[in-house]
Amino acid sequence: MEDTDTVLAFEHTRPSYPVHIVVVPKRHIPSLVDLGDGTEEELADVLRVVRKVAAKVRAEHGAACVVTNEGAYQESKHMHWHVLFRGGLPEGLA
Repeated sequence: MEDTDTVLAFEHTRPSYPVHIVVVPKRHIPSLVDLGDGTEEELADVLRVVRKVAAKVRAEHGAACVVTNEGAYQESKHMHWHVLFRGGLPEGLA
């Protein structure tokens, strides 16, 4: 899907939505709030890919949702972002 020197984007292995893409840094960064040994530039690299993937999903489906979780909501303790198309746009929004 998208692969840079520092970031990987791939289709979720157990998708919850019609389009469900996960974006992760290749180097371990715990979360958006706790960068650990990660840097702001690595975070910016991740967000550049999230932005690119979200733009592609929006162009193809008319909408995109971007989600990251924190604390107890974050099951995997490695920063990751979900880029989604939930399906079924309301009348007039497609």
